Amino acid sequence: MKEPKEILKLVKRAKAQEPDAFTELMQFYMKDMYRVSAAILMNDEDAADAIQDTILACWEKIGTLRENRFFKSWMTRILIRKCYDILNHRRSLASLEEYKEPEAQETPEDGFHEMLSILDEKYRVPMMLYYGLGYKTSEIAELLHIPRSTVQTRLARGRDKLADFYKSERK
Repeated sequence: MKEPKEILKLVKRAKAQEPDAFTELMQFYMKDMYRVSAAILMNDEDAADAIQDTILACWEKIGTLRENRFFKSWMTRILIRKCYDILNHRRSLASLEEYKEPEAQETPEDGFHEMLSILDEKYRVPMMLYYGLGYKTSEIAELLHIPRSTVQTRLARGRDKLADFYKSERK
């Protein structure tokens, strides 16, 4: 695990257009990017596309990053936008009646991704950001452009829905 100081040095070097530093930074955050994109898109191929688009956008726009310490939030915000672009494109190709959300795919995670797959997207994404990646509710609110109270409500309802689901499964 890299220390925050090492990450800040990598960000500074990446902003100076050093490809090796940028590559190392992207590799460090690859698992986090996969978790977020898979939670939104529920499809490995689309998640890979979103990650690829995010990496390109980050490389092209890294000079616009104001504070190096906010790199992860900045990158995650770009990733979320790319995921929603893919969802919107996917939905525009199929009518709403024909559209069916893809089945969740197995991941090496300990069932967390599979567990979240039973939730609607509006609960799944905050749950992944909060429990999977350790974001604070205020950070999630900023990333998703929703009030902090909405994030808290969605987390609570997501937990309730999971509890209800697993209670009904045990019967």
